[in-house]
Order: sequence, then C-alpha cells, then structure tokens
Amino acid sequence: MGFFGMGDFERLVYDGLLVGGLAVAGFVFVVLFFVDAPYGRFSRSGWGPVIPARAGWVLMESVSLGVFVSCVWVGGPVWSAGLGVLVLAWVVHYGYRAFVYPFRMRERGKTMPVLIFGFAILFNSMNGFLNGRYLGVGSAQYGAEWLSDPRFLIGMIIFVVGFGINHHADGVLFRLRGPGESGYKIPRGGLYRWVSCPNYFGEMVEWIGFGIAVWSWAGAYFAIWTAANLIPRAVAHHRWYRATFEEYPMERRAAFPFLL
Repeated sequence: MGFFGMGDFERLVYDGLLVGGLAVAGFVFVVLFFVDAPYGRFSRSGWGPVIPARAGWVLMESVSLGVFVSCVWVGGPVWSAGLGVLVLAWVVHYGYRAFVYPFRMRERGKTMPVLIFGFAILFNSMNGFLNGRYLGVGSAQYGAEWLSDPRFLIGMIIFVVGFGINHHADGVLFRLRGPGESGYKIPRGGLYRWVSCPNYFGEMVEWIGFGIAVWSWAGAYFAIWTAANLIPRAVAHHRWYRATFEEYPMERRAAFPFLL
C-alpha cells in the first residue's frame, strides 16, 4: 500500500488534486483583484441564473461538512482524542456556517449566481475530500500523544483565536441593522478598529491554525485557498467602504492590522 492506507492510484489522484488545486488558487488570487465575485454587496446581474442566497449558503457549506465527515469515516480511522479534536474543529465551524450563519443573515430577497454556487460546491467537495481522507487514513498519527505536540497546541490556540475573531466580527455586522432597516453602515468595535474585514482575517487565522494543528499539505491547501479567496475580497470591501463613506477611518487596513 502507498500513502497511509491509500493505494498507489488513489495517491496519484490525491496528489494531482492537491497540486492542481494549489495552482488554481494562485490563478484565482490574481483574478479576484480584478473581478469582484458577484455576491453580497457586489451582487449584480449578468452572471446567469441565480438562487436564493440563504439556500445557497446552507447547501454549499453543508457539502463541506458532509464530504469531510464521510471521508474521515470511510477511511476507517483509529479514533483518539487528538483526531477527535481536529474533526470537532471542522464540524463546529461548518455546522455553524451551514445551519446557523445563514439564518442570522439579513439578506431577505438576496440571491447568488448559480455559477458562484457551483464553484463553491466544487471547492468544498475537493477540500472536504483532501482533508477528510487524509485524517481518515492517517488517523494513527493523531493519537492521544498528539494532544501534547507543540504543533497541535499552537495550531489549536491559533484556530480558537481565529474562530473568536470571526464570530465577534460577524456579530458586529449582524447588529448594524435594526429590524426593517436596509443599507450599509460603518462597522465599529473589536478589530474593526484596525481592519475593514476582521471576519475574513479571523477565518484566515482559523485555517492557518488548523493547518498547523493537523500538519499536513491538505491543511496547508485549505489555509492557502482561504487566503487566496479572502484577501482580494477584503481589499474590494475596503475600497468600497472608502468610496462610500467620506468619514471612513483612514487608519484601517483591508485584512491584516497595520499591514494590508
């Protein structure tokens, strides 16, 4: 047998998806600086058929949760505390993203293009497979002793910090509008003091932490893709805020405090 419990052919396919996906991430990173993905405040016509935004979020985030858990399970894992914590981190994040976050959104009537939805399904399927399959077939290395490994401890601390930043930032955005209100306001409080998109910053921190805690190329793949998608998005939001609000705080950066 090849890599962990994978046969040679599956390892070839796995590595091909991993390397090919990283190459695509580089391409997407560049493109998104020139084209704002048409959802959220950048929604616009001309991108084909659309679906309700809330339904799209539920379905596409559920895919990441379902594929990941299925791939871990099919891998015949040797369950242990170390593996359990890593799986739980993924389940908590995507359980929230699929079944809580969409229903906190005040996006009544908003839509997203089927094209964007399809890209999200494709990425979430590949990402869930790469990470879930790795953990499933390589579970033996994440035994109880992994709980005291510096990589796990540092990674999970970073993950929890990122998770907290992300959720606090989301909460600020959800509270900006009162019942029946529409339009946009300047968010304030927490890391909004220094960046326009601390929700994106927090999510990037989360998956950097996860990548360190799992110490795999699959974990690094997710962290890289998260940055490739969210850094250009944060820059676009930052530019929009400055163009929309004359009083927008000049000291804020787009995604990283004091840097970008």
